[in-house]
Amino acid sequence: MFEGPLQDVIDEFSRLPGVGPKSAQRIAFHLLQVEPEDLQRLTGALERLQKGVRFCRICHNISSEDVCRICADSSRDTSTVCVVEESKDIEVIERTGEYRGRYHVLGGALDPLNGVGPKELNVTALVQRIAGRIDDVPAADGELPDPPEITEVIIATDPNTEGEATAAYLGKLLKDFPGLTVSRLASGIPMGGDLEFVDELTLSRAFEGRTPVR
Repeated sequence: MFEGPLQDVIDEFSRLPGVGPKSAQRIAFHLLQVEPEDLQRLTGALERLQKGVRFCRICHNISSEDVCRICADSSRDTSTVCVVEESKDIEVIERTGEYRGRYHVLGGALDPLNGVGPKELNVTALVQRIAGRIDDVPAADGELPDPPEITEVIIATDPNTEGEATAAYLGKLLKDFPGLTVSRLASGIPMGGDLEFVDELTLSRAFEGRTPVR
């Protein structure tokens, strides 16, 4: 144990995902040796992260604008929505080049033991999108077009206990929408894993072999 601010920094880094005590200690000692302007640049970036991050009003993806680049892309298939847990999952799927629809970010997965239920996720917003009760991207003349008709929802939550519970819940919630196909990413993604760490080939095959929930 070190004393004062150094130990405080080590403790804070240790709380980050994937950073153990030894890694936190190495990072803290590295920061002691960097130039003051480098440290100021880091602290400035962290402050902007807290104050400047926005979320797309349509899909809830992290965005620098009111509407993210994917929702604003007129070449994307508006009839298909891929539901993911976090924004980082979108980048993984985009790297495959397999999917050209839109997304919906839940902001997590169902985890009742930790107090995460449907109300803590962007589930209501998803239902509203499917029902056509959400503003779309304004047209060139500033007018809002008719909401796009969504015909398929692909559930791409992580293949672990929480992700599977979330997929099952969404499948039941959406099963009564007329003309809507609800599918789940196919096998090929290992149980207990995180979508973030799945390679592109495995994820591509999972998209190709997705199966209906109902």
